[in-house]
Amino acid sequence: MPGTNLTREEAQQRAKLLTVDSYEIDLDLSGAQEGGTYRSVTTVRFDSAEDGAESFIDLVAPAVHEVTLNGHPLDPAAVFKDSRIALPGLLEGRNVLRVVADCAYTNTGEGLHRFVDPVDQQAYLYTQFEVPDARRVFASFEQPDLKATFRFTVKAPSGWTVVSNSPTPEPKDDVWAFEPTPRISTYITALIVGPYQSVHSVYEKDGQRVPLGIYCRPSLAEFLDADAIFEVTRQGFDWFQEKFDYAYPFEKYDQLFVPEFNAGAMENAGAVTIRDQYVFRSKVTDAAYEVRAETILHELAHMWFGDLVTMEWWNDLWLNESFATYTSIACQAYHPESRWPHSWTTFANSMKTWAYRQDQLPSTHPIMAEINDLDDVLVNFDGITYAKGASVLKQLVAYVGMDEFFAGVQAYFKQHAYANTRLSDLLGALEKTSGRDLKTWSRKWLETAGINVLRPEIETDEDGVITSFAIRQEAPALPAGAKGEPTLRPHRIAVGLYNLVDGKLVRAEDGRIELDVDGELTAVAQLVGQRRPDVVLLNDDDLSYAKVRLDERSLAFVTEHLGDFESSLPRALCWASAWDMTRDAELATRDYLSLVLSGIGKESDIGVVQSLHRQVKLAIDQYADPSTREALLTRWTDATLAHLRAAEPGGDHQLAWARAFAATARTPEQLDLLEGLLDGSETVEGLAVDAELRWAFVERLAAVGRFDETEIAGELERDKTAAGERHAATARAARPTAEAKAEAWASVIEDDKLPNAVQEAVIAGFVQTDQRELLAPYTDRYFEVVKGIWDARSHEIAQQIVTGLYPALQVSEETLTKTDTWLTATEPVPALRRLISESRAGVERALKAQAADAV
Repeated sequence: MPGTNLTREEAQQRAKLLTVDSYEIDLDLSGAQEGGTYRSVTTVRFDSAEDGAESFIDLVAPAVHEVTLNGHPLDPAAVFKDSRIALPGLLEGRNVLRVVADCAYTNTGEGLHRFVDPVDQQAYLYTQFEVPDARRVFASFEQPDLKATFRFTVKAPSGWTVVSNSPTPEPKDDVWAFEPTPRISTYITALIVGPYQSVHSVYEKDGQRVPLGIYCRPSLAEFLDADAIFEVTRQGFDWFQEKFDYAYPFEKYDQLFVPEFNAGAMENAGAVTIRDQYVFRSKVTDAAYEVRAETILHELAHMWFGDLVTMEWWNDLWLNESFATYTSIACQAYHPESRWPHSWTTFANSMKTWAYRQDQLPSTHPIMAEINDLDDVLVNFDGITYAKGASVLKQLVAYVGMDEFFAGVQAYFKQHAYANTRLSDLLGALEKTSGRDLKTWSRKWLETAGINVLRPEIETDEDGVITSFAIRQEAPALPAGAKGEPTLRPHRIAVGLYNLVDGKLVRAEDGRIELDVDGELTAVAQLVGQRRPDVVLLNDDDLSYAKVRLDERSLAFVTEHLGDFESSLPRALCWASAWDMTRDAELATRDYLSLVLSGIGKESDIGVVQSLHRQVKLAIDQYADPSTREALLTRWTDATLAHLRAAEPGGDHQLAWARAFAATARTPEQLDLLEGLLDGSETVEGLAVDAELRWAFVERLAAVGRFDETEIAGELERDKTAAGERHAATARAARPTAEAKAEAWASVIEDDKLPNAVQEAVIAGFVQTDQRELLAPYTDRYFEVVKGIWDARSHEIAQQIVTGLYPALQVSEETLTKTDTWLTATEPVPALRRLISESRAGVERALKAQAADAV
């Protein structure tokens, strides 16, 4: 990816020199059905602070035909180089630049992505500009603090729809002329173009009227549950506008479900793009609807956090992402009509485990990260920026009070609307409303890396009365290679006291104490003199961000009764603690499996159940002693089948257990059952073997050698859709033959034609956990090609390959040595080094866990 970087220093210099007023962008997409390139004409008006100064504008394009600056033509061959157009001899005050270029459609999910639906053979386009990809569509000053207004004019094929940030106009002669946007950053501008189908409604309250739209491809329209999506959206409008005390800042709100999207969604102002896998074409569990609702609310929250008020530079990315994550989950938890009042349970068991994992990698970094250039930020959309940041915000709310927190947020929006901010702007507003000095809090929580561990230290007398209670805080050493020092932090936590009553673990009356923990040891005098409960749970209600350990007696009790907690959140916290202990080699994989099998049958929260399914499989595949792995897999698979047969017919748990069973089915009888469920000769009462579940069975049968090209092609004939094509690609790559692996490898490494979503599907099929020996020769091949891939491919495509094909299944000292040798000899750029080092850390962790499981 040469010539496309931008340093923070360059951005700061350009921001000091320039003030951007407006863009007028004319795009001729009339040939989109055929693909290739399209004409892009950009006129940008901006002011320069100095006469005669020189700057540059960004553009990624196959060809530039005209560059005219203040009426004077410049030679494109002379000024266009390395994705930049040099702008010499600027005038003090107003300047006008016009650029005419040919830009390219992509199939990577970056810039203007083009997809052809196999159902109707029509092309569908959408833009994805975060972080630096508006420059793939029009010439732009590609940094968040150079905000401007944007006026798009688009020529599209007859009968198509064009959607952008501004309200959609009536086309004239297939030309769509949009009104200018408010002042926004380049990366949240958007165009969605094609024969999309739509449903419309309106949000109305107290005289406010905001048009709402939902769009998808016609081939998905029968599955679009628009009413449910509108319901969640309206709840978000209600809750955010009340809490933020600032009206929705744009003229309309469209949500567009688009194909082959790299992320979950993107917060384009008034035109949010969402991956169209969230239009569920098969039965899914309620956990999937909860995740979709959180995504919808997350992007809506961005209309304020990120779009209305935007970080000055990408080191404050967390101001966007952490706040959107926290407020979306808070809306689910606290809106009176929410279907998911237990959303903090999901957060504890999924988001936080992601954060804890990320914070123990050599790439861990402060929430407020040091972002030196675009390459840094491109790999920084991680568990620190999203999940740890949101966890710390939850802790901050507990620290300052929810009312005081949102009062500060309200002042922040009013003061900085349509502008750019730094961390100090938000902290200053929160200090005023809370009365707390947050400088120390910020330094320890936002400006340092690493994690803390909280452990209870309890002493009792012979009658079981507590004589001493303290909370010990530890700051483990940062991973090798990470920057910074271990830090003890101030925590606002609750201590929960639980007893078994009539078969249920319930919090005792007056069994919750909330306090500040700071320093190495914090005494809890309030508990002295109380009878020791069955379970003492630190960080009850999950207020703070810290790894929590149970004392010996509580752990023993929880091991027998984890499924007996009456409330879902303490169960989730204990499940998360057990999983973290397994990853840290403090709990053997065999014991973790026993714990899960003893309690999962009583777990009512389907999201937690599905997380446990994923974690058990990962633990057995990566953390188990290899000599006992097959026995553990057999034990787990037998349990999944037993739970499948025992689950309520047609319920979420039945579907989840069916998928878990399909993931590891191994005996001839189990594989016969999968085949029987596919051809109808076997049934499980209530289980709907629909399109997505069929593919789960087909992919497993392909991976074990039962199905080959004939069966895969037959299934694709049943499901001739984009999703079917992706599943077929996975199944083909999963086949346990050298020929299948070579074909899959070549399609990804030796060719660059695969669309992003298909490449991802091929990689998913290629890497099968029970094919380690077959995949072993690809370790050396990986290190031979990975740098060339990084240099030649776009960021999204390269990152898929770098992380997806790293030999993570080859858990050995040899893999670590080969990785270290490559890192030393190659001296990769920081972004690539980070991705490889993170993957290496996974192998190192797995080796330690396997050793613990072998004891």
